[in-house]
Order: sequence, then structure tokens, then C-alpha cells
Amino acid sequence: MKYLIGLDGGGTKTKCILTDINFNPVFETVGSASNFLVIGTQTVSDTIFSLISECISTVKISIEDIEAIVLGTTGGGRRSDAELLEKQIFADAKNKSIPINKFKVESDARIALEGAFTGKSGSILIAGTGSIMFGKDEKGEIHRVGGFGRFIGDEGSGYRIGRKGLNAAARYFDGRAKSTKIAELLRLEFSISTSEELITEVYRNNFNIASAAPIVFDAADTGDKTAQRILENEADELLLHINAMKEKLKVDFLKVSLIGSILTKPNYFSYLFNEKVIRRFNDVKIMEAEHSPEFGAALMAKQL
Repeated sequence: MKYLIGLDGGGTKTKCILTDINFNPVFETVGSASNFLVIGTQTVSDTIFSLISECISTVKISIEDIEAIVLGTTGGGRRSDAELLEKQIFADAKNKSIPINKFKVESDARIALEGAFTGKSGSILIAGTGSIMFGKDEKGEIHRVGGFGRFIGDEGSGYRIGRKGLNAAARYFDGRAKSTKIAELLRLEFSISTSEELITEVYRNNFNIASAAPIVFDAADTGDKTAQRILENEADELLLHINAMKEKLKVDFLKVSLIGSILTKPNYFSYLFNEKVIRRFNDVKIMEAEHSPEFGAALMAKQL
């Protein structure tokens, strides 16, 4: 019998699934991080081979039984970067005398899209630290909206919301704006209560801008108008993503799966966003993912 391996690599762990050639799950496990842009290709290669070895030994099969392997991870969407890891894997396989039939690196978003709709058409909207939207049309072509990064994009993301929240606090500290609950929560959560402290944390201590997003949510919950205005604007930006994706996919009914803590965890923003989608669109449906990203990677493995 032939098998497939799908891997979902993140900054803290790598999820692995072994399926038969018909995508029936056989074994699942978890390994170390696999963001090769941060920890290097050799470290990630070691993790991948460790996971392969665990699959083989647990199920008691041979490496020759593995038809193909796909890893989806951050940075995998840039072919030049993905090839660096692929070359490392094949070089290590040669040195270890391990016959790897087919191995490919894809982006984490790409495997999430495949898993969410089991390879069929649909779209995913990702909003965590950053934001981006991917869609697959009926012809199998992939489309993208957003993803321009923190300097010129990332609308509706933790970074963008956090930055606007910190700006609101800065304006209050200066006397350029009225009082906002954001400033009070900034003091309670991060011990920042003056302009000097804010500047020091952001520019000298590398303050995690996205970590300020939850205090904007909490401030909005209390009825703070400044926070609510920020979230209204950012939710509207994500609606523009959805509208643009509808035009790209040219479908009568758009299916959207949400990914990322900003939109999937219960908070003021996620509730606001979902309400806006319902009010704005009668041809868009927010749906739970049918399968995991690692399962999506296994689907892509068979395509190899």
C-alpha cells in the first residue's frame, strides 16, 4: 500500500498526518518548529526526517511506501525560499541513504485552503498578527487579496489594530485627543502610562505591537468610542477583502473559512466582523474548515 504525508509547519510545532493513498488517516503526530526562515533549513530538515521516521516505525512500513510528502510553512509561498528547504531535504536524504520519492514545500496558507474545502473551490481569510485572503476558483486557479505586510497592508490584523490602539493612547497622552479606555488598559496591562514610556517600549524595547489588539477589544466592550471606531474601520477593510475575492473567483456564492485568533476567538472584533458579513452579503457564508491544514498538505502531496 502507498501512503502520503502532510505537514503543517509553524513557529512552535509541526503537525504531521500520514494517510493512505485515498486520504484515510493512518497516523498523526507532532514535532518541533519548522519555520525555516527563522531557525534554518538544517534544523527543519532534522525535524522532518524525525517525523517521517516516527510515521514509518509506528505504522511499520517502509520509506519506499511513502509516495509523496508536502510541508506547508511560513515562507513556503516564495518559490526561491521554498527551494532552499527542498534542496536541504534532498541533500540530507542522499547523505542518509533515504530514498525520498517526492517532497515539496508550500505556504501554510495554501495547505490551509486545500484542507478547508477538501481541495474544492472556496476561500480562507487569515487574520492573526497579519492578514491575507486566498481563494481557489472552479478551474483550480489560486487568487490572493491583501498580504502586503505591516507597512502598507495587514488591514484587520492584530498588528494594525494594535498600532491604531497605541496611536490613540499617544494622542491622549499628548492632549490631542479625549480620554480613551485604551490608555487606561495600556497602563494596567503593560505598565505604560506616559508618552516617554510608550516611546521607549515601542522604539527601544521592541514592544509587540499586535499584543495591544486585545486591549482595544476590551476597551470597545466597555463602550469606548475610540476603540469601537478603530474596530469598525478594520472590520470594514476585511469586508473589502471579501468583496474583492468574490470578483476574482466569479462565483454566485462565496464560501469563506476563517483562520487566525483575531477572527476565530470570541472577542468584540470577531462578533462585529461576523455581524457585518451577515448584514452586507447575502451570497457569502462563513464556514468551518472541513479538514486541517496538514490534511490539506496530504491532498497536495497526491497531486505531486
